[in-house]
Amino acid sequence: MFQLTTDGLKHYPDAVDAHFATSIHYASLIKMFSTPDIIGPDWMTAMSRVTGTIPKVRCGRPEPRFISTSHCERLNLSVRMHLRRYARRTNALSKKLANHKACFALWVAWYNFVRVNSAIRMTPAMAAGLTDSIWTMRDLLTAE
Repeated sequence: MFQLTTDGLKHYPDAVDAHFATSIHYASLIKMFSTPDIIGPDWMTAMSRVTGTIPKVRCGRPEPRFISTSHCERLNLSVRMHLRRYARRTNALSKKLANHKACFALWVAWYNFVRVNSAIRMTPAMAAGLTDSIWTMRDLLTAE
């Protein structure tokens, strides 16, 4: 069994229940925000700060120290920084769903097999034991 944490979006509990039933340790982390700080020109987005969090056990026995959405938030940032089509206010988009899926699949493969993670000084695929070397783009594109 694995542990899953989602934010407070009301649709997550039903979706998690439909796909995993009771075979998961599941918690949600509800974030409380301050009132927006209005700084800068009017066109800038007002920023709110997280003032606290409320962890809520939804299913199973999730480990309290692992109830966090930080890893997902960091991955979302990496996706938005590397793939323009996921950035906010962009004109880079896929006109076909197949192209969108192919772009994302190629990025996931590059991220896990080619790109060296500076924290662990290897690729995520090497850390997981899937490969014993850093792949080149040629290796990635010619892999069977």
